Amino acid sequence: MFGKKKIFASLAVGLVLSGVALYFSFRNIPLGELVVYLRTVNYWWVIPSVCATLIAFVVRVIRWRLLLSPFKKTGFWNAFHPLMIGFSLNCLLPARVGELARPAIFFKKENVSFSKVLATVGAERVFDIVVLLISFVVVLVTVDIAPDLDISFGAYHLNKATLDTIAETTLKLSLILVLGIVLISVEATRRGIKQLILASPRLLFFAGHAIKERIKQGICVRLTCFIDNLAAGLDLLKSPKKLSLCFFLSLLVWAFSGVAYYVLSFGCPGFTLSFLEIYAVMVIICFFISLPSVPGFWGLWEAGGVFGLSIFGVAAKEAAGFTLANHFFQLVPVIIVGLASSVITGVSLVQIAHEGNVATICGEKMRSEP
Repeated sequence: MFGKKKIFASLAVGLVLSGVALYFSFRNIPLGELVVYLRTVNYWWVIPSVCATLIAFVVRVIRWRLLLSPFKKTGFWNAFHPLMIGFSLNCLLPARVGELARPAIFFKKENVSFSKVLATVGAERVFDIVVLLISFVVVLVTVDIAPDLDISFGAYHLNKATLDTIAETTLKLSLILVLGIVLISVEATRRGIKQLILASPRLLFFAGHAIKERIKQGICVRLTCFIDNLAAGLDLLKSPKKLSLCFFLSLLVWAFSGVAYYVLSFGCPGFTLSFLEIYAVMVIICFFISLPSVPGFWGLWEAGGVFGLSIFGVAAKEAAGFTLANHFFQLVPVIIVGLASSVITGVSLVQIAHEGNVATICGEKMRSEP
């Protein structure tokens, strides 16, 4: 729900980053050999891989319904269609507009507060990030990585010591994130954090009053609004049972996603990696595609896959072939199901994608809530 200018700006940045990522991913891979390799893949393994992907999305729906339950108990299909439309828009358009499209669709169809539904989407992302960060640490600790590992990717070099440092840093970030969630969930500390954020422009003693006010309204107010939305989405922290169930469902989401990657590797010649090693590659891809990119994450997905697989000794040709095939068969089913959901619900993807702008999160949308 970004304005056209912001969509174009995001697309421009994504094109540059994706182009650079594609260059480093495929610069040493002969195109002819890659095409030949793709012809040797046993694509029958795509079927169970796609099934695992769709099961992961079913679990996402179950988790989202749990997060929505404090606001409204909704049926499976009423949650399924907005979720799939949102994810399909993430594959088709830049700036991850699907993250805002989903609560907008649910707001219109179910007459539930936009900001509250948006809060549940934010809470989902928190659970996903926590699970991915913890998974990354566990994988790096448990998977055997050669001590003489030395991989170059563009101007960067990766070795065992670097991975150990990344694992330690990631664990610290996970603990900080959990602590932040706890602080935001407590009303007293949340109020204090918001007051500090709103007062922060005063520290810019060299700036004039107009600039300080612009920073306050443009950044600080929106940030405090985001904190309130996130706190609302994490309201189920008051119920340890629901919190544990939501965390368990988050583990299932990423477990089935890992299975989708792993099963597809059975059909790719030259692959003998374990589930944990493939799972580690999936986590690395997720980190890569968190950066701005073109629709569908093309470029950064391939960069993450080739880079991650090289850690476990997979040759560049096989790594590129698997990553391309996996990327295609991960995205296409989501797009197809999302388009089908838009037809079933009568939702116009174009209208949803261009409706409103970022300010509606804390402005017009909230004022129009029931």
